[in-house]
Amino acid sequence: MVSVVYEAPNSIDEAVRLLKESEIPARVLAGGTDLIIQNNSTEDQSRLIVDVKKIDGMLEAKFSKDGLELGPSMCCAELTARGDIKQIFPGLVEAAYLIGSTQVQGRASIGGNLCNASPAADTIPSLIANKAVCIISGSDGERNIAVEDFVTGVGTNCLRVGELVKLIKVPMPSERSSDAYLRFIPRTEMDIAVAGAAVSLALDDDDVCVSARVAIGAVAPTALLVESAAACLIGTKLDVVALKNAARAASESSSPISDRRGTAEYRRHIVGVLVKRAAKIAMQRAQGEKV
Repeated sequence: MVSVVYEAPNSIDEAVRLLKESEIPARVLAGGTDLIIQNNSTEDQSRLIVDVKKIDGMLEAKFSKDGLELGPSMCCAELTARGDIKQIFPGLVEAAYLIGSTQVQGRASIGGNLCNASPAADTIPSLIANKAVCIISGSDGERNIAVEDFVTGVGTNCLRVGELVKLIKVPMPSERSSDAYLRFIPRTEMDIAVAGAAVSLALDDDDVCVSARVAIGAVAPTALLVESAAACLIGTKLDVVALKNAARAASESSSPISDRRGTAEYRRHIVGVLVKRAAKIAMQRAQGEKV
């Protein structure tokens, strides 16, 4: 007989035990916006749903001396309303704001967006650009995985049986640094990215870029950290040549598909344009401008 078992543990240890010992397929409920849809297509399969929202810290976001500690189940609506987070990580907040409608954002979470592992997920490139790390808990203890290594393919991630994401840590950026995220969609809103790009960078007192990270999404099976594009920005004042080279590097690093929403050639071009524009916005923000 098909059954759906629902559990809402109060601790990480209990959640890990439930996931580890379950004799039927088990899934974690963070926000649920993707999980509910996926469950509708598996009506003939018994499953365990482990709701982690009652666990301390899962719905919270706070700053420590090291940076932002983000609970993976905190909904995007609450995250985007946090002025303190937006001041330091405007690009990450921009990405979270693009997930679905207002109603969806009341449930959807960055942790869920990450674990769902869609190539077009908006927050993953922003997390990568900001050096975010997943703190993963399991029966063997904890391990830390950089976000660029967390997603392993379309809809797959590195979580083992009995593991869940406990926390997402985003390190505090240096002085005169900022980030930006841009995506292209066919419609004006509520669509998934045809291409997306996130850039985080830091400037010295002479406005020379001293560090940078570039990540692109929706143009490969997983979001990509493009070190060659970042290298084109470092040591420059993000002049026309530097931006053009970074755009070319991003385009060359992509491996998009063609579908009804855009050809591979189009996606490859667009992601370069987005990298160039996001880099300019991040630079302006690092200089203190409101963009």
